[in-house]
Amino acid sequence: MIRLNCFYQAKENRLSDALEAAKALTAASLKQDGCVSYDVFESATRPGVLLICETWRDEKALADHSASAPFVKYLAVLNDAGTIKIEKFDF
Repeated sequence: MIRLNCFYQAKENRLSDALEAAKALTAASLKQDGCVSYDVFESATRPGVLLICETWRDEKALADHSASAPFVKYLAVLNDAGTIKIEKFDF
């Protein structure tokens, strides 16, 4: 399995846009084949910070997700509204 921890910092006044996109991406991703878990968390101590946690069955499922229309659509919004740092773990 593959785990991604995506740390997100929203630009000033863009958190609501980012959070809306992250929630929509989460809902779409949970329906995809190979998605084990997918969730988004908002920091209680750091303004504008989100954590998107994803677990995928294998590399093919992750690759299919990365090529999907919802991922492309919502990642564009997230990239416009802030910056993402990704940690990837295989287990």
